Amino acid sequence: MLARYGSLAVLLLLVVAASWLAGGFEAGEWYYQILNKPAWTPPPWLTAVVWALVYIFMALAAWLVWLSGHYNRLGALAWWAMLLVLNVAWSGLFFGLHRVGWAWLELGITLGIAILCLRAFQPLSRQAGYLMIPFVGWAAFLWVLNGVMWTVNGGFFSRFLQL
Repeated sequence: MLARYGSLAVLLLLVVAASWLAGGFEAGEWYYQILNKPAWTPPPWLTAVVWALVYIFMALAAWLVWLSGHYNRLGALAWWAMLLVLNVAWSGLFFGLHRVGWAWLELGITLGIAILCLRAFQPLSRQAGYLMIPFVGWAAFLWVLNGVMWTVNGGFFSRFLQL
């Protein structure tokens, strides 16, 4: 019993650590407030709630894969661990270094890895695959939002939108 739920505790601690590290790149009100943002940008409180839910679902998905006992579980969990690292890296690029374009590119890689992770989880635990869908959806939404913010703040694509 301890081993079963101890593994869940470890996975939850990993997502909490990733969240804490990502939150350490807070840019301050001045940076985020001066960015031009589309009207559909979610408020910070909603973003925090969605991230919390997504991280909980990620931990539960990884736990189900771990419990599967399948010989491929470590490979699948490696994709999952890479997602945690990429989440922290995105926060560092976007908020810490103020590199919105690089963050957009990195988030595209994150989205690809998330799809690979979901595909690796699905055969090991159907429920784990389903639990990864919110992360893929959230990453896709953030990729579009990040790209729009980059564009409206003078990024690469803004050149193509000028008439």
